[in-house]
Amino acid sequence: MDKTFLTMSKREISRYDIINRLIREEINGTEASCLIGLSVRQIKRLKSAVLTGGPKNLIHGNRGKESNRRIPEEERKKIVKLLHEKYYDFWPTHASEKLDLVHNMRHDPKTIRSIMIKEGLWKPRKTKSKEHREWRQRRVFYGEMQQFDGSYHRWLEDRIENKQCLLLAVDDATGRITYAKFDKNEGLFPVFGFWREYLEKNGKPMNIYTDRFSTYKMTQETALNNHDTKTQFQRAMAELNIEPIFAHSPEAKGRVETMFGTLQNRLIKEMRLKKIKTVKQANIYLKEEFIPWYNHKYSVEPRGSGNLHKELSDKDKKEIDNILSRQENRIIQNDFTISFKTKWFQLLKEQLVTVQKKDKVIIEERLDGSIKIRLRGKYLNYKIVPKGIKTIKKEIPWVLAATPTKPPIYSKV
Repeated sequence: MDKTFLTMSKREISRYDIINRLIREEINGTEASCLIGLSVRQIKRLKSAVLTGGPKNLIHGNRGKESNRRIPEEERKKIVKLLHEKYYDFWPTHASEKLDLVHNMRHDPKTIRSIMIKEGLWKPRKTKSKEHREWRQRRVFYGEMQQFDGSYHRWLEDRIENKQCLLLAVDDATGRITYAKFDKNEGLFPVFGFWREYLEKNGKPMNIYTDRFSTYKMTQETALNNHDTKTQFQRAMAELNIEPIFAHSPEAKGRVETMFGTLQNRLIKEMRLKKIKTVKQANIYLKEEFIPWYNHKYSVEPRGSGNLHKELSDKDKKEIDNILSRQENRIIQNDFTISFKTKWFQLLKEQLVTVQKKDKVIIEERLDGSIKIRLRGKYLNYKIVPKGIKTIKKEIPWVLAATPTKPPIYSKV
């Protein structure tokens, strides 16, 4: 006796059981309709199919057959070859985009994902349960708040010896990359250099949302107890009338943190395909190609219209060099010299302001490496004393007057 075995899903077995109960008149068509979730008309069709052909008529007709949308075997082999040769560490969506743009092979990312899983190029990630966090709504206007951070990574892989730091600003309202730059670290001068270029390009945002890294926020107990103590970054932002906001956790500034993950996935591989080997080339690529593409593809419209960035005023432009500088206080010595970073600076006789011994001056170490000495808003003339032992004459004047009168001559060797 010939026996035929059918493979049915749980849903099909359940439907067959309900249709059999309908045939045995244990339930009516309306009740069967509610149990299966189909209309009464469809229930009548299923009942007729079972009566004429048995349970096999409940099985979809395409089961066991190749899909009409199946990729031709020859094209599938080409895709597999490209994935292994060029896109072996790409994520499925990124790989599907490159196959479409570069090789004119347009397929759904899920299709490419299934191929990559079969080829061992992608492992499905398990979802992890996370602690509850309250979602923060985006800011309303473009330019209202910039999330800012730095990420150390081998952005150029092994094509360059050291890790690079990507400094990144993301607009909170739109998710746009407003500026990005590779630099050597997240220290004060790279950060000041970043924000100088940002301000010249975009203007001043209302707020900058950053973490509590030492460049931005003092975390020592003595500084926490004295609210007037500020970092160089806080002082500069206050002079520019930009309010810094400090996050208490990485998750708080999630947009920029998430973007770093996206960039470590995409940007690294795009620069590899472009054969970028230097930080200079990487910064040009960021500015001219990657950021415009990323913003076009992923940015969103803000809830409010308008741009809250403020253009730099003439005063800002004039003072930007001294605002974005490292500033330290020093005391003028009895011989009118000042010590800073193992160097001695001798004040000259001709000055724009009256200079006295024990005056407190501000030393500005600027981005271009120059040193400026400021007293009561005026910059003092000086010369660097050659290395050696300095000698002080007894007739040192107590005042360097800002007048045409000739002060006593003094020297330092």
